[in-house]
Amino acid sequence: MKSPSPESVKLLVTTVQELSLARDLDTVMKIVRTAARKLTGADGATFVLRDGDLCYYAEEDAISPLWKGSRFPMDICISGWAMLNRQPAVIEDIYADSRIPADAYRPTFVKSLAMVPIRTIDPIGAIGNYWAVQRQPTEDEVWLLQSLADITAVTMENVNVYAELEQRVKERTLQLEAINKELEAFSYSVSHDLRAPLRAIRSYTEILQEDHVGNLSDEGRRITNKIIKGATDMGLLIDHLLTFFKTDKKELAKTTIPMKTMVTDIVDTLKIPEKERNIEFHIGEMPDAKGDPSLIKQVWENLITNAVKYTGHKEKAVIEIGNHNNGKGNVYHVKDNGAGFNMQYYDKLFAVFQRLHTAEEFNGNGIGLATVQRIVHRHGGQIWAEGKPGEGASFFFTLPSF
Repeated sequence: MKSPSPESVKLLVTTVQELSLARDLDTVMKIVRTAARKLTGADGATFVLRDGDLCYYAEEDAISPLWKGSRFPMDICISGWAMLNRQPAVIEDIYADSRIPADAYRPTFVKSLAMVPIRTIDPIGAIGNYWAVQRQPTEDEVWLLQSLADITAVTMENVNVYAELEQRVKERTLQLEAINKELEAFSYSVSHDLRAPLRAIRSYTEILQEDHVGNLSDEGRRITNKIIKGATDMGLLIDHLLTFFKTDKKELAKTTIPMKTMVTDIVDTLKIPEKERNIEFHIGEMPDAKGDPSLIKQVWENLITNAVKYTGHKEKAVIEIGNHNNGKGNVYHVKDNGAGFNMQYYDKLFAVFQRLHTAEEFNGNGIGLATVQRIVHRHGGQIWAEGKPGEGASFFFTLPSF
């Protein structure tokens, strides 16, 4: 066999490139029917799909109509022969070959043909070329046609995988939409149905303390104080849960954020209730960022508040807030010399309701860092941490560049 012409090889390469972008079978068939005819200079080309025991002539490109839309039994048509025998059928004179149902061809222009299977192992279709004059299809032409069929087989498999993945994505999207609706219903229930009894528990307990203080023993007062604290903590938990659930719902209103100004304001506010403590804040220079100010403020508030809380047992707390460039962009950080954590349990750090310290050591509900992670991820950034028990913790997060 002599080598195919450079023009034919170039066309084959171009067709491969087009097929690599195809995402559905209709597109594949339209590309292939045109390429099949151009590759050999044929007067017609057809794209046949195997449909059980039938040959389905799904697409064509020809000088006059062939059999588009028709179905024929596998054992009586030449495309079926190519599929069943897993090899090309090359016919110079269709009326002199017993494999051809001559009556089906008489109304057409076809005098000669070449038919190749799409996939030689368990064929899924066939590609045919037809000529209006009697001629022997060359080895080059058959090779080009079979090469196109082989490429088409891979493309069809990729299309099937893509369609399956797309369907899974759709199903997953529907599941997530259902979950979100359930979360919205839960949020409404939490907001309206749980707050009322909590307020009643706290109010009645406070009334009990105020109006019946003389009838309460020290133990009674201790118990009522615990009830009030429990109701207050539960109220805060509800607030944090609602914040967590609403984080993904809030539409991002991105603008330029003066990070150092925001951090300085937060630190100044936190210093007031902590004025009796020896806390040393180091605030470095920080570049502005692009994001939703209200959400990014939550990130800073949570990380800095945690640093203040987890240095509570230190005689002198040192908290460093700043940023550095890691070669890919700005990385903001909050570092402290507090209780730290064991990296062995890192996978729990950003999980809802997961805490690495007991409530007796440090109060909290395990929602804050999960919320922070959601906010950072929504902005297209990353967040991570490093820690060592008794030696402090460092939290880092990134935001996309302007």
